[in-house]
Amino acid sequence: MGALNEPMVKPSFFKGMRGRDTLWFYIFISPWLAGFLLLYFGPMIASLILSLTNYSVLLPTKFVGLYNFEQMIKDQLLTISIWNTVYYAGLSVPLGTVIALLLAVFLNREDIWGRSFFRSAYYIPSIMPIVAVSILWIWLLQPRYGLINSFLNLLSIRGPNWLGDPAWAKTGLVLMSLTGIGTSFVIFLAALQGVPRHLYEAAELDGANAVQKFFNVTVPMISPSIFFVLVIGFINSFQVFTQAYIMTEGGPADSTLFYVLYLYRQAFNYFKMGYASAMAWFLFIVIVILTVIQFRLSSRWVHYGS
Repeated sequence: MGALNEPMVKPSFFKGMRGRDTLWFYIFISPWLAGFLLLYFGPMIASLILSLTNYSVLLPTKFVGLYNFEQMIKDQLLTISIWNTVYYAGLSVPLGTVIALLLAVFLNREDIWGRSFFRSAYYIPSIMPIVAVSILWIWLLQPRYGLINSFLNLLSIRGPNWLGDPAWAKTGLVLMSLTGIGTSFVIFLAALQGVPRHLYEAAELDGANAVQKFFNVTVPMISPSIFFVLVIGFINSFQVFTQAYIMTEGGPADSTLFYVLYLYRQAFNYFKMGYASAMAWFLFIVIVILTVIQFRLSSRWVHYGS
């Protein structure tokens, strides 16, 4: 009889265990859940509501519907800020990804002297405070006494006025963005160490040279890491703010007036919180669409199999 009753006892016992595990699960994640609801989800809903108003902090809030979004279409400075941001993202992300990948491939070789030192040297700048890095690059890009132009002078090349010329200001900030490639570098380095050695040996037996092994073995095998770096890179680059705020304040001639910097001005300089909220939601939608497109295209070149 005990054997017959045993199956009836076990389900209730395990059901109780699962219930306690579920309870402890929610207890342990409750700090994160509370932080998400209060600091992320709550403000997002609030900004969505504010985007439909003319809220300006000092005056009573008035519901205006889609008026803020209609005004965005007519805002010429908004168009300029979008172009500046797209230009910056389209140049800095691919360039930074390529350089980080080439450095990782080079420093993944075992015959490189001092490779541990160089690995650390390339990574450390990426964890420095962005404000400190921005101040450092103001000096590096100084037209007369800056280190970059001084080096160009040694090559008999006249360096440009990096941050004072509208034609070069965005390029100067793109150069500065290379300071942060350390994170991508570490990701690529970890991915390279996971590529099976026998694939390179098989390629060598087929007569492949170094370039052919790179494009036919290395790139396909680490393509998930490349995809990850590109997705995160574009998301971050569309939110560039601190560099332009500290180094150029959006100038000269609005050449570095990036989208988030213009959003900041609308919110905290002009107190147009409703309009700034509408801009924030437009940026959110653009980033989501861009990310979805990247995921759709990834099936053509990202390989997850071994």
